[in-house]
Amino acid sequence: MSRITTVSNESANTEQRNLLDAIQSQLGMVPNFLRVFAHSPDALKAFLGLHHIANHGSLDAATRERIALALAQQNECEYCLSAHTAIGRKAGLNGAEIEANRAGSSQDAKAAVAVKFALALVEHKGDVTNAELQAMSDAGFSEADIVEVITHVGMNVLTNILGKASRVSIDFQKVALKQAA
Repeated sequence: MSRITTVSNESANTEQRNLLDAIQSQLGMVPNFLRVFAHSPDALKAFLGLHHIANHGSLDAATRERIALALAQQNECEYCLSAHTAIGRKAGLNGAEIEANRAGSSQDAKAAVAVKFALALVEHKGDVTNAELQAMSDAGFSEADIVEVITHVGMNVLTNILGKASRVSIDFQKVALKQAA
């Protein structure tokens, strides 16, 4: 059960309603985690701005989703895992790729380096090694790409924390977390 309520269309004030309406028009739905964010219109606007910037960069949608899946699993956020499984499928990821991403890798060699780097960023709180940065360069990622991976990590950690802290109800097909062995 959600520990922070979702802002419904009926309970929303004018500013919240305008934001929810804009999301509805773009996505065709308003995911519950955005309804939690809506308690603070400024926080929701900041997230939407970050999301917009992050989704218009050089990383392709599949790589962005691979990173999101790996982090949702690592950070044990079932809401985000469920959401990004659905979004990842729309971005062209198949079941085997999604499983590889959840395990911290990818069937695509270049994407596997990005996923591994994203996980290292979280594990080491940003203090990655020269070798980890070099691996990104060696795989063909530019410095702009590296900054975008870092941005996606920050954005996904934010949503993982919100999802876990709020225990928001999952409004996608539920995907269970894998338990550590």
